[in-house]
Amino acid sequence: MTKQEEIQKLKEEKDAVILAHYYVRPEVQEIADYIGDSYFLSRKAVELPHRTIVFCGVSFMGESAKLLNPQKTVLMPDAEADCPMAHMVTKEIVERARAQYEDLAVVCYINSTAEIKSWSDVSVTSANAVQIVRNLPNHNILFIPDRNLAHFVAGKVPEKHFLYNEGYCPIHEHMKAEEIRELKEQHPSARVLVHPECSSEVLALADYIGSTSGIINYAKNSTDTAFIIGTESGVSYALQQARGDAAFFFPRTEPVCTDMKRITLDKIIDVLKKESNEMRMDDGQESVAAKRTLMRMLELAQ
Repeated sequence: MTKQEEIQKLKEEKDAVILAHYYVRPEVQEIADYIGDSYFLSRKAVELPHRTIVFCGVSFMGESAKLLNPQKTVLMPDAEADCPMAHMVTKEIVERARAQYEDLAVVCYINSTAEIKSWSDVSVTSANAVQIVRNLPNHNILFIPDRNLAHFVAGKVPEKHFLYNEGYCPIHEHMKAEEIRELKEQHPSARVLVHPECSSEVLALADYIGSTSGIINYAKNSTDTAFIIGTESGVSYALQQARGDAAFFFPRTEPVCTDMKRITLDKIIDVLKKESNEMRMDDGQESVAAKRTLMRMLELAQ
C-alpha cells in the first residue's frame, strides 16, 4: 500500500478531511481534499460535515479551525509548525492605542495567535482586508501584526487613519527587490505578481499585488505566459496546475517557509492513526473573544 492509499483508507475510517495551505510540500497538496489560502480554508472548515479535520498548515490555522468548529477534532500533522509573525505584537500596544483613540477598530490579520485575536475587533486575511477595513464604521484603524500588509491596505483605503505595528513575515520581508529586478531583466515580458506581505520596495515592482489565491487566479486568467512570483515557493504547485503552459520564476534566494515544509505524508499518516496533536481550545473568555473576530470576518467578507 502506498502512503497515498494509506491516507485515503485512514480518512475513510476516521471520517476525516485534509485541508492544506498553498505553502506546504507539493506531495501534501496533492493528497489534500482542499487547498487554499487562510480565508478559503477557514471558511471551508465551517462548511464541511466531517468529524475530523487534518489541517496541513501552521498553528494559528489550526487554532482558527478549532475556534470555528469546537465540536470537531482538529489534528495538526506537526505540532511545532508555527508562524513567527503570529506572535509579533504585544497587548500593551493594543491597550495604548485604545486609550488614545475612542473610535478605534483593532484589525487583526488572521496570521496571529488566538490570544492576539482576542484583543481585537475583527480578523482579516490578505484576500479580504481591504474590503473589511473599508466597510468598518471606525475611522481609526490599528492593524496588527503585519506592517507591510497594513501599509498596503492603508494605501487602498486612504480615508481611514492607520496606526502601525512592527510585525512582519520573515519570508516576504526578506525578499529582495534587486532579485526581482534581475528577473525582470532576464524575462522582460513576464508579469510580476507579489504578496502584500512583501516590502514596499518589492510591491513597487509589481504588476499585481494580492493574496496567494489572488496570485493564482491572476495567472490562471491571464493571457501572459511568463510570471515572476513574489511569495512562498510552495505556491508553484497550484500555479503549475492552473497554467501548465506558463513559466513561473521565483527570486534567486528561494522564499521558503520551513515551518510549512515540516508537514509530510508520514506525519499525516501518524496523526490519523493515533489521532494525536489534537488542537485544543478551552471555552473561556479568550476563546470566545477570538472566535468573535473570526465570525465577524466571515460576516463582513460576504
